Amino acid sequence: MSNLERCVWCGTDALYTAYHDREWGVPLHTEHGWYERIVLETMQAGLSWLTVLRKRDHYRAVCAGFDPHQVATFTTQDVDRLMADSGIIRNRAKLVAMFSYARAFLALQAKHGSVDAFFWRYVDGTPLQPRYQTHAQIPTVTPLSTQMANDLKRAGFSFIGPTMCYALMEATGLVNDHVVDCHRHAHLAS
Repeated sequence: MSNLERCVWCGTDALYTAYHDREWGVPLHTEHGWYERIVLETMQAGLSWLTVLRKRDHYRAVCAGFDPHQVATFTTQDVDRLMADSGIIRNRAKLVAMFSYARAFLALQAKHGSVDAFFWRYVDGTPLQPRYQTHAQIPTVTPLSTQMANDLKRAGFSFIGPTMCYALMEATGLVNDHVVDCHRHAHLAS
């Protein structure tokens, strides 16, 4: 698979190319998956996505598999426990956000029936297909990601902004931002 055309951002790192080829841009429809992606996008703020990917499995192990019901019960002792764990990104504000996000996530789930339904309503249930020719054409913020960020902030997701929401949209398949020459573009456009 090394001779396939890929989006330039994934480079040649095996973990990154596997993420690009198997996950990035694939429409997400699981509740745990949405919570995990929101948390990981928060953890990524100010860091590279590859740093987060390298720590993702450990996050799953120490954060109850990203089960929002369990994370919602975490306490300040859990923040202290995680701050001592070198296997994760040790940022107190991000960890506190992860716990509060679990409670906000459950409230969003109750209000909309599912968090999946909440997110997919932004694109009327169908991934956006912009067909960018180059990586430079891909925006980092759109009016839609700005609206999503505003809605999420009102729902209690305090650490989220429009750039993070656009990255979330790309990662979860709400928008197919694989460039047209990438081997994944056509697959995700069908």
